[in-house]
Amino acid sequence: MIEYNPFDKTHSDKTYPNKYNTDQAKEIFAAIDLGSNSFHLIVAELKNDQLLIIDRMKEMVRLASGLNDKGELSKEAQQKGLDCLARFGQRLKNIPDQNIRIVGTNTLRKAKNGAQFITLAEVSLKHSIEVIAGREEARLIYLGVAHSQSENTENRLVIDIGGGSTEFIIGQGFSPSYTESLHMGCVSMTLKAFSDGKLSDTNFKIAELYSRLELQTIKNTYRNVGWTYATGASGTIKAIGKVLRAHHISKETTEPFLGITSKGLKWLIKEMIKQKHISKLELEGLNTERQAIFCGGVAVLYGAFKVLKIASMNVSDSALREGVIYDLQGRLSHEDVRQRTINHLLKQYHVDTQQAHEVEKTLLNLYQQVHKQWPVEQFSSTQTLQWVALLHEIGLSIAHSQYHKHGAYILENSDLPGFSRREQHRLALLIAAQRRKFPKQSFKTLSKDCNQALSYLAVLLRLSILLHRDRSKNALPTIKATAKEQKITLQFPHKFFDKHPLTLVDLQQEADYLKAIKFTLAFK
Repeated sequence: MIEYNPFDKTHSDKTYPNKYNTDQAKEIFAAIDLGSNSFHLIVAELKNDQLLIIDRMKEMVRLASGLNDKGELSKEAQQKGLDCLARFGQRLKNIPDQNIRIVGTNTLRKAKNGAQFITLAEVSLKHSIEVIAGREEARLIYLGVAHSQSENTENRLVIDIGGGSTEFIIGQGFSPSYTESLHMGCVSMTLKAFSDGKLSDTNFKIAELYSRLELQTIKNTYRNVGWTYATGASGTIKAIGKVLRAHHISKETTEPFLGITSKGLKWLIKEMIKQKHISKLELEGLNTERQAIFCGGVAVLYGAFKVLKIASMNVSDSALREGVIYDLQGRLSHEDVRQRTINHLLKQYHVDTQQAHEVEKTLLNLYQQVHKQWPVEQFSSTQTLQWVALLHEIGLSIAHSQYHKHGAYILENSDLPGFSRREQHRLALLIAAQRRKFPKQSFKTLSKDCNQALSYLAVLLRLSILLHRDRSKNALPTIKATAKEQKITLQFPHKFFDKHPLTLVDLQQEADYLKAIKFTLAFK
């Protein structure tokens, strides 16, 4: 990865302007990572599958420290985050919306009032925010690291210590094979084991115990799979690497610096204990911003080295943010990992793909006829409709009875690479609403506009499934649809119901179901 430093005067402003013409803008991407410790923004240009970093911004927001005993973000923490995003938002103004992706991680996954903060942040940024699951975060981290290093066919272990979670990934090339996100990070570990601020042997042993307990879930699997190279990513591990390198150079040795090792971490912990208190911590290579939570990060990494028996580790300059941009660029160039996830689900749950594709064609046909009358495009795309049509019967692999509820549960609770939590939730809602009684209460958890839009899409899905209930291989005749607020009218060919009396009964029953949401279904 090539990095451009905006403060380097050897680069002219003409080369990397703040405003782009239409052709330039298509190649400019931005990613924001709303981490538990820091908020990061990178702006980059993608050339020959390499990121050229044009701009980089970072602020230590310490969102995780703002969680109270009830698991809620304090008003002060929220305001600090919003102030930061207001500054970031100015940098996004001239970048196309489709080239921007903003992701939230562990603290926003945990915070009970996280949705409140996200709503305010989206208004400030004028852009949607995706809260991603831990394993999705791990996948994106691996993608960023893999693109920054030479490609090889041997297993690579990647570790990324964040503020509230630590991701562990084993993969080859650009493909992760094992992804895990554990509930420990530099902020959370500091609060757990060093809440009194003391840097003592006892506190480090407590931290190591916490770390070992978390790592038990992956210890055997990861050690059995093994790896050839170990790489660390993000601020904590980069800071550890800088401190160890500074110490190595200060010893005036002729031996090359071999990266982070267990021996180096032991030395670092002893040096920290000598200084007795976090407030007095001074280490060459450690900046003051990271001082308060550095000990927790060191403890997490030392525990990982011991439990996983890591010999040495190099440090990557790329991580989640870069992975987000590579993934976003893949979506725009039709290499969307989400489609691979959908294909895997179809195979895993033995979906009747012929039936699913018939429903898909009818759903897209109805959508094209009515979408201009219904405000749905802000909350959906034809791609979303294709996915929900293809997946509507995945619950049949569990049981026919209540299969729509089984399917919704699968989508809501599975690890789906490429999908944000919000995307999964909306897909699950549509699957749950595909038949029988309409789940009004579940839809009420959405914003008013999103509730309305997804309700319209659910109606179209229900009708598309109903029209293919006989699972016939014969194509449906042309069905015309017109719509206005809270009403859809279907017009069938002459004497259609004479040949399809069951469809007539189904439509009559469906009209009764939709009355519950004050929706009118008319047909003739």
